[in-house]
Amino acid sequence: MQAPASGGRERFDELYLLAPVGVFLLAEDATILQANLAGAGLLGIERASAGRACFRSYVAQRFLVDFDAFVARALASREPVRCGVQLQRDRGDRGVPVTLLGCAAAGALHLTVEPAAGRLAALEQSEERFRRIVQTAREGIWEFDAAARTSFANPRMAEMLGYPVEAMAGRPLMSFLDAEGRSLLERNIVRQQEGMPGRHELKFMRSDGSALWVHLTANALFDADGGFLGALALVSDITEHRESAELAWQQANFDALTGLPNRNMFQERLHQEMKKARRERGFLALLFIDLDQFKQINDRHGHQQGDALLVQAAARLGACMRATDTLARIGGDEFVAILPGLGHVQDAERVAQDIVAVLQRPFELAGGEQGNISGSVGIALYPSDAADAEELLRHADQAMYAAKNSGRNRYTYFTDDMQSAAQQRARLALDLRRAAANDEFELHYQPIVNLKTGVIERAEALLRWRHPERGLLNPADFIAGAESSGVLLEIGDRAFRQAADQVLAWQRAIGRPFQVTVNVTSAQLRDEAHGWLGYVESLHLPPRSLVADVSEDILNEPAGHVFERLGRLHALGMQVALDDFGTGHSALAQLQQFDIDYLKIDRSFVGGLAGDSGNLAMCEAIILLAHKLGLEVVAEGVETEAQLALLKAAGCDLAQGYVFARPVPADELLALARRGTLALPSASSAAKLPGPG
Repeated sequence: MQAPASGGRERFDELYLLAPVGVFLLAEDATILQANLAGAGLLGIERASAGRACFRSYVAQRFLVDFDAFVARALASREPVRCGVQLQRDRGDRGVPVTLLGCAAAGALHLTVEPAAGRLAALEQSEERFRRIVQTAREGIWEFDAAARTSFANPRMAEMLGYPVEAMAGRPLMSFLDAEGRSLLERNIVRQQEGMPGRHELKFMRSDGSALWVHLTANALFDADGGFLGALALVSDITEHRESAELAWQQANFDALTGLPNRNMFQERLHQEMKKARRERGFLALLFIDLDQFKQINDRHGHQQGDALLVQAAARLGACMRATDTLARIGGDEFVAILPGLGHVQDAERVAQDIVAVLQRPFELAGGEQGNISGSVGIALYPSDAADAEELLRHADQAMYAAKNSGRNRYTYFTDDMQSAAQQRARLALDLRRAAANDEFELHYQPIVNLKTGVIERAEALLRWRHPERGLLNPADFIAGAESSGVLLEIGDRAFRQAADQVLAWQRAIGRPFQVTVNVTSAQLRDEAHGWLGYVESLHLPPRSLVADVSEDILNEPAGHVFERLGRLHALGMQVALDDFGTGHSALAQLQQFDIDYLKIDRSFVGGLAGDSGNLAMCEAIILLAHKLGLEVVAEGVETEAQLALLKAAGCDLAQGYVFARPVPADELLALARRGTLALPSASSAAKLPGPG
């Protein structure tokens, strides 16, 4: 017996798997590395798990010294070394006498196990055992003739394919394969006829039409004259493994919601297309697409409706693409499109125009509702706008931001000026994260005055950023950046707690009820990680100490967490004010469905007040409506005595604005509240005010 050639361990299955005697590959400590079918049957072990067993443990106790000496000699020899031992499946068995033949093979021990009976008896026993193993094997054994027709299949092979054993005889191998498999088989028939063993992963078709993925090891069969007789194959079912691998690949490379390539697959394809463009001296366009107003859809209708819209948007965007283009979803509402092999820049522009157009059309949502969004598209070209994939994506992103800042619902090409704007945004995001960590945000308070008594009864908490270089900044300078950089929720949560602490301190200082109004977004109400409910309870605040100032758009939220948490805050004594009333899209009937205590007239109506103006009529209508519904009215942005007089005459309950005071720090607000009442114009003075012009 010659030792296997180099690579023998890898070719073990091909050469020895179906031998009628036991064949093993052992490590130096006699651990079983591989076993053939006959060998696994001899020891009574599963061939697939043979690696967990040690061959020495099956040698009868009285033969262990002989066996150890045999292993030492065999590992040092390239020629077969012989030894007689007795094997036992269990220590209580009588055992079976066998002859071991072993030699070194690529750092391992190649071992053949033959029964020690007479040659004829041994042959008969081996053949009988081999027939039994073939019939009961858990792997398929399949033999083909020279025309690739089935000449033999064991029961396991027939079972895998879903046919009776007798139905397998004579069936062409091609009949079990799809077109791809037939092509692969035809390419390898010549290799088989030349005697080259083949290993393949193939997809067969079961009798019910389902796919059977197998690992197939085939060895050619020849007659005494070297004529090709066919092949003998060992077949293992790997369908479950293959499907698991395909699922893992799918999950790693495709977006689960839309089915589009994800960021990972997008980056791979972008690198490939850029290499091709360099090789062919062509160019490609990268489109960065962001859905405008998608956050409002999510906030108003919930994430389930938002997901439904994303699926529809993906389908519309896909319809704008060519077969050679790649559309991917790389973020929540962010898509990118790779357009390779373009003839002209205008080709990319036409795609961008189509995208803007299809996203403008209303989207159908559940319950017969419609969602309206638009799209902002940034276009960057390779190689003119970037040298590598990361830079190209960054520049397309910057162009998209430029489109969004220019009014949305449009497309914009990348320019060098956008790089500077993007760097400023990045610096702002970095500064905001640092400011949140260093607690650089503070609250200023604007007094809210009772127009009947002149008493400062409450104040609105307004966020300010005390920037170490730029000084005190208003929200307009940083709120958009805080939202896009992901720190707005953290800042808002701190502001809520600070305002709650402050109103409690003021109440103790002035010895009377006092309220603080805090701006609260629907996103904050959806996220209960801040623990507001528990915090408000822990302070034991008197009822009506806090007012949640919410946007009018919150009335369009679907019933769910937002209203449930707002209701729980209301139950703790917190009141609710509807901000900027008259500027949103709510229906008046919705006002009666929710726990609302105040309507706030937007400053856009107050700023144009005059004795006979339409704005005055609007304010009077809002005040009348609110009082009919049992609500109080707060006017914002009151700057002049004339505006104040008209509002007081119209029956407005409360007002805030520069006519009383600008937003001030907490200690200054306390001083204002302690002064008592403020002088207010009489109702009759409003009648004496001149009209416009």
